[in-house]
Amino acid sequence: MQKRSANASIWRIVNIIFRLLPIIIRFKKDRKKWIRKEGKSINEKSMRKNAKRATETFISLGPSFIKLGQWLSTRADLLPQPWMEELSKLQDDVPPAPFTEVKPIIEKSLGMSIEDAFSSFDTNCISGASLGQVYRARYKEREVIVKVNRPNIERIIEEDIEILKRLLPLAIKFIDKNIAFSAESMFNQFIESIYEEINYEIEADNLRRIKYNLRGENVIIPDVIEERSTKNVLTLEYIQGIKVTDLKRLDEVKIDRAKLIMFVHKIFFKMLLKHDIFHADPHPGNLAVSKDGKLILYDFGMVGRLDNETRLKLIRLYLALVEKDPRRTVDLLISLGTLQVDANRYVIEKGIELAIKTLHGTKVDEMEVNALMELANKTMSRFPFRLPKQLALYMRMASMLEGLYYTLKVEFRFVKVLRELLEEEGLIREAYIEEILYSIENIGKNIRDAITIAPILKSYLENNMMNGNNKNRDGLIAASIVSSSLFISSSLLLQSYPIFGQIGFGIASAIIVSSIIINKFR
Repeated sequence: MQKRSANASIWRIVNIIFRLLPIIIRFKKDRKKWIRKEGKSINEKSMRKNAKRATETFISLGPSFIKLGQWLSTRADLLPQPWMEELSKLQDDVPPAPFTEVKPIIEKSLGMSIEDAFSSFDTNCISGASLGQVYRARYKEREVIVKVNRPNIERIIEEDIEILKRLLPLAIKFIDKNIAFSAESMFNQFIESIYEEINYEIEADNLRRIKYNLRGENVIIPDVIEERSTKNVLTLEYIQGIKVTDLKRLDEVKIDRAKLIMFVHKIFFKMLLKHDIFHADPHPGNLAVSKDGKLILYDFGMVGRLDNETRLKLIRLYLALVEKDPRRTVDLLISLGTLQVDANRYVIEKGIELAIKTLHGTKVDEMEVNALMELANKTMSRFPFRLPKQLALYMRMASMLEGLYYTLKVEFRFVKVLRELLEEEGLIREAYIEEILYSIENIGKNIRDAITIAPILKSYLENNMMNGNNKNRDGLIAASIVSSSLFISSSLLLQSYPIFGQIGFGIASAIIVSSIIINKFR
């Protein structure tokens, strides 16, 4: 039995390599062209054809690869736009497994026949997802949906993850070593997430927590039918709604699309910035609207969690964007680990300055953008940004929401929603407190650094005073007092007025160097 399993695994590895190798080669070529031409004047038809083949291959390789394709479809830092758009089609309409294979899973999990468990059960699958599939049923006169894991899903995922772990480092080296950090972070988060998604007890708990956090909001989240839910089966209250991307139906019931997209963003960023858990999979299949305009949320298998330190840094980052502060934005990107410390700060700050203008609705000079791009290509790595593991789900959520307002075809200013959210939730005060604490901590560090210099300076002065005359001694003492004062005062100035702080350090250094030179040649 073990021998057969081992042979099956070997054939699975060979099959996966054989199927993925042509995709990796095509992807490498397309990505290189996309980066070199910055998405302009490319053969989009050819790229879409290659991406479509990749989509079909992921579907044929099964659940793990379908889910991987879904993850990749939101990663603008890794994929060309045509690839993202084609892979995004994996979000819905994944072919379901036959009901004859699903029925035993339901009955074994619930410990009873389907006839005993439900008043009625429609065996036609209404939604086939990558890891599970959904059916309609009735339970105690209530309309419900029953979500079931795909057959043998745990074993399939375990085998595929082991294969992917072996292939990933080789694929990254072949494609582009610059994406290694972000790709590995995404893959690690993907592994954690996929194991959570196939455990419906975790999903039920996620749903309950988010429902509690959003109580009082204009949001509908279904109830869990506890007595018909297990690790492999999740039964939920059935709530019918209009798909958030069904423009015709939204217009028919007079839903204001602009207000809807603003509300969707506000709810998701409230979860991100205010709560301890956020829905990380807001693709159109998981969002609907009731006829009276309430937002309906489905599928809580994929959620993100941020530690408090990261959450506060994100709040401060968004506040810096609202307040049009590129320098602070770059500092926070470095602090979050999303920006390489050796990247060219000047170029990045200028780029962020232009991005902030666009966010606030100011038209950016095209010549200025082109000049900046030319400078960036000459002076810095093409990939100074990277994505730490803890932010992978945040990036996925934000990317999906961005795609949503393009689909709804509305004018949208994210910074307006952001400012309102920060004000309404009292997050601005929280961000300012963090800024003050951060500044105080840095001031303390700079003062400690200045004090560390004192013994070195003292030793130098004493040695020189022993060999020097009174005139030299008085000059050196004066220099030490002035320079020490300037070091400490400029530490303080750097926090709020960087240019004055830098000038202070420059003067202090000049005084010390001048004193040394004067003493040397007297």
